[in-house]
Formats: sequence, structure tokens, C-alpha cells
Amino acid sequence: MSHNKTILTLNSGSSSIKFALFNEASASERLLSGLVEYQSGGAVLTTRTPDGVSKRVVIESGRDEGNAHGQMIRHVLNFIESHENGAHVAAVGHRVLHSGPYFDGPTRIDKDVIDQLEALIPLGPLHQPPCIAPIKLLSVQKPDLLQVACFDTSFHRTIPAVRTRLPLPAELIEGGARVYGFHGLSYDFIASELEARFPSIAHKRVLVAHIGNGASLCALMNGRSIATTMGLTVLDGLMMGTRCGTIDPGAILYLLQQKNMSPKEVQDTLYYKSGLRGVSGVSSDMRILRENDADENVQLALDMFVERFVQQAGGLVAQMGGVDAIVFTGGIGQHDAAFRRAVCHRFKWLDVQLCEDANLAGGPTISQRSGRVTVLVMPADEETTIFRQTKKIMEGSYRS
Repeated sequence: MSHNKTILTLNSGSSSIKFALFNEASASERLLSGLVEYQSGGAVLTTRTPDGVSKRVVIESGRDEGNAHGQMIRHVLNFIESHENGAHVAAVGHRVLHSGPYFDGPTRIDKDVIDQLEALIPLGPLHQPPCIAPIKLLSVQKPDLLQVACFDTSFHRTIPAVRTRLPLPAELIEGGARVYGFHGLSYDFIASELEARFPSIAHKRVLVAHIGNGASLCALMNGRSIATTMGLTVLDGLMMGTRCGTIDPGAILYLLQQKNMSPKEVQDTLYYKSGLRGVSGVSSDMRILRENDADENVQLALDMFVERFVQQAGGLVAQMGGVDAIVFTGGIGQHDAAFRRAVCHRFKWLDVQLCEDANLAGGPTISQRSGRVTVLVMPADEETTIFRQTKKIMEGSYRS
């Protein structure tokens, strides 16, 4: 490998760490990518080089099981340093869940920023801590290394207040409780790809569907977010792999008062035991559900997944005053042709006309030319967004 400067992107979650190493000069030159997935007693590290060579390594956790996440982060960093063969990591860009009311875009990290990120943990108790963990570790191990926080929420800062205010008494929302929206790094990438590849669409009314284990919709006008389905937390909006999505608040009271569940039990149920997994009783993995669609509960889960998509997508279309293009992204959005077919069939009233051969092939354009609405399939690439934002901070060229 050359001795060029590199930018490392880290997407650290509660059960995995996704990373990529870029040549500083270009987002198209990804020198290495990888994923650490936790399992009992350790983790599995899978890496891929640009020439398609994959490597899988089983990592055993150390004695300190309580700090397993920190151990895995150290392993990733050590692996990258040994792989680099002299290349210099000039900066690390981190995917951070929540910007709260403090940050409107990528931010250079220092002690004060870390303190503010930790203050936001109540707004993302399950997802914010894993995002902060590698930041704190690197600030100790490599205090002179530039670190940049790239937020999942900041892309939605353009949503008007009428859609972000929670309908609660003012004194109860002090501290930053409001609609934030998430998946912003993914939506930022899609907006930039539309500008580069489909400029005739980029500034029109676009509904973007990031559909994976976590799922949300975003209404874009002129490339900016004007509405989204996730709210204060990542629980809101669409039905997801294991999360419930939008639910009657009275159902929460029912679980607490009638089922005598503790707040922790309710939290675990809504985040990890609901959605596709909860309704099907089988799995949150769409591939497994497709294989078992003869099961009545599985079919109900699949039908509900589409139904709730259509219901909430219709709301965003109304907020835009119509729609000119629909973009599917995320693991399910990109790879599940049956889901795209079902959704597009329900949108025939918008003059969405699907080209079945193109849909089965995965696009990028899967609509017929005779239809009024263009339908696209695009891969999600949050790492490229993190790279671009980190580079702007390095160059001092970021403007909010």
C-alpha cells in the first residue's frame, strides 16, 4: 500500500462495528472495508479489499466481558494499523446517532464535544453509547488524531418546526425532546447521488425509503429533508425488523399498567421483540421470512410491513404535494424485489408503473417510462458520506 494519508470511518453499534479505510484524495478509493459482528464469547471480523479478497477471523473476547465492546474496537484499530503498512491515518470519522440541539453538521471532536454527546444519551440510550465508545478510546490512545462526529440526525435540520414540535406541554420537552429523524447519513448520500446521476430528479419531490432492519422514509424537496418518519427516537415510524414503529401511546400504558411490565421490559419489547420478529414469531430477517411465507403469522408480518409503509409514505407524499420519484435503499430496499413490487402495486394510483424485469435485476431504474413517477434502487453508503464530511472538516470547508 502507498504511504498516502487515509481517512478511517467507523460505524459502531451495539452489536457490530462497520469500518472503511479511504485514500484521503478520493471517496472512490476505498482501501479496505470490514465488519465486526459480536457473538457469544467474542466476535467475527470480516474484511474485504478493493480486489474482492475477503478474510474472516474469529476474535475471542478477553477476561473483561463487561468491556467487550472496547476490546473489539481495539482489535479493529490494531488490525487497520497492521494492514496499513505505513499508510498514515489522518482522521477518523464517526457515525454518531444523535446531534441533539447542539450540532447542525459534522463536528471536530474535543473534550467538550464528548461531554455534549454523553449528555444526549437519554435521547438515544441504546444507540448513543456505542457511538461514543470508540471516540473516547481514541481520545486516550491517540490524543492528537483528528476525530469528527458525523450525525445521523443533522440532515433533517431543514424540517420545519411544525413537523418537529412534540404535542406535549412545553415544560416536558425542555432538554431537547423533539422530532429529529435518523438515517441522515444514508439520505445525504442518496441526495448527492441523485444530484450526480439523476440531476433531472434531484430537485424535484423525492420519497426515499431506507428499508433494512431499521427502516424510515424521508421526503426530499430540492435535495433537502422536509419530513421523515422517525421522530425523537429510532422507534418511531415504520414497522421494522425488531422495532414496533409508530404505536398507540395507550399501548405503552397498557403494557405498564395491565401487563405489569417494568420500563426496562417495555423498552426491550419495543426495541428487540416487536416488528417483523414479534408478529411473525419466526425472525426479523426478511430472507428467512420469505422462505417461510406459508406460515400464517409470517404472511401477516409481511403484509403489515407493506401496509405500514404505504400508510406512512402516503402521508409524506401529501406533505410534499405529490411525488416525482421514489428511491429504495437499505438492505431490504435494495435486495428484496418482492417488497418493492408490493409497494409499487399499492401506488398505482400515483401512476407508478413497475418494470418487472428491471425490478428483478435490481435497477437502478425499475419503473416504466410510461409511468409518471420514476422508481430507483440505490445502494446505501453511509461510509462515503462520513468520509466526505470528515474531509470537509479537515480542509476547513464545511459550511452549515
